[in-house]
Amino acid sequence: MARRKVKLVVLSDVHLGTYGSHAKELLQYLKSIKPETLVLNGDIIDIWQFSKRYWPKSHMQIVKQITKLLGKGTKTYYVTGNHDELLRKFVGFRLGKLQIVNKVLLNLDGKKAWIFHGDVFDVTMQYSKWLTKLGGHSYDALIVFNRLVNYISEKMGYGKISLSKKIKNNVKSAVKYINNFEDTVADIGIANGYQYAICGHIHQPEIREMKTAKGEITYLNSGDWVENLTALEYNEKKWSLYKYQDDPIAQSIALKEDNNAYLTPEELFDNLLSEFKINPATD
Repeated sequence: MARRKVKLVVLSDVHLGTYGSHAKELLQYLKSIKPETLVLNGDIIDIWQFSKRYWPKSHMQIVKQITKLLGKGTKTYYVTGNHDELLRKFVGFRLGKLQIVNKVLLNLDGKKAWIFHGDVFDVTMQYSKWLTKLGGHSYDALIVFNRLVNYISEKMGYGKISLSKKIKNNVKSAVKYINNFEDTVADIGIANGYQYAICGHIHQPEIREMKTAKGEITYLNSGDWVENLTALEYNEKKWSLYKYQDDPIAQSIALKEDNNAYLTPEELFDNLLSEFKINPATD
């Protein structure tokens, strides 16, 4: 199958290492595209909730697929987020076409693009990190419960529902938080002369033009691979919001390996060393 060529792909909030991550679906998407540049925009591996007891082979397959893209020439930025904040110690690290960074600034056909995760604007992150971590565990539990609800719902002939989306859309404080977040991003982007402000963090996929008294900017959010299964794509001078549910080609890709099997902690460690060609005896 010929892979679809894309100039730029932005992914965020995959949360590998948690029960809510849709690694299988993401793997199918990554196998369907050939990006020139890939931006992993934070919270790819959920170090906050990482457990050696839970790392399915499907999650390791994402790491393998990204290294395959690197091997084929895809320039890849890993932007640090809050759930993988430990990687901020390695900002500036380069390995071939992979870079670990806090933000990415790109020139896209004459327009300035500012790409960052977004947790820097989260007040709870700055002042009550323990509360945010507690919320992360609660969110993961809600996602697992939601899967059970959807299993029962589909058996009864009804469609899937997203409990967390319903909460976000109906709780005024959640709606206000999202609006404030987007307004803050837009204001700072305009003040710095950017035409595109691209983030993740809030799991709310979006592309929209925003206007203030000081100017205009295109606000973009890549969403997540826990609930929405979305990404941002830039091709032929246009942005689009990719949705896995609307992509029959990716959905049709057969995965050969047993993606429900689990890696032992030793296998996980050995696989990571192998993928990044690290020899503990010499490095």
